[in-house]
Amino acid sequence: MTTLLQAGDKAPSFKMPSTNGPISLKDYAGQHLILYFYPKDNTPGCTTEANDFSANIAKFTAAGAQILGVSKDSLKKHENFIAKHDLQIPLASDESGEVCEAYGVWVEKNMYGKKYMGIQRATFLIDPKGKIQHTWPKVRVKGHAEEVLTVLTA
Repeated sequence: MTTLLQAGDKAPSFKMPSTNGPISLKDYAGQHLILYFYPKDNTPGCTTEANDFSANIAKFTAAGAQILGVSKDSLKKHENFIAKHDLQIPLASDESGEVCEAYGVWVEKNMYGKKYMGIQRATFLIDPKGKIQHTWPKVRVKGHAEEVLTVLTA
């Protein structure tokens, strides 16, 4: 198990299928990337988070940033999630879990005394040169998109 990456760390490169076609970290060179990891499509917290990022997409774009959501759900599930909620952001599928591991968000969780492995909700602000500028570990969904926007535009 890897530890969560911190501000100042180099962002690990990645290649994943996404709802916008194959995507890699290099595709975001020269602009900010808000890379957020979430557990599962169509669950209450994940839906709120995706809707909040979508609602603020124009503000993020104006600030020179792109947004990419990542979970282990399949591309088909992502496409259904986007269609159902009219999301304005691309979602990437990390079915192998390699990217989750690289960013340190694949962690042991505990629910009702049962331990299991899952994605820790976390967000990374990656600068135009590929360095992590800010991290939000263990994200609380309410107000998160606005908080990321505040840090981005500070």
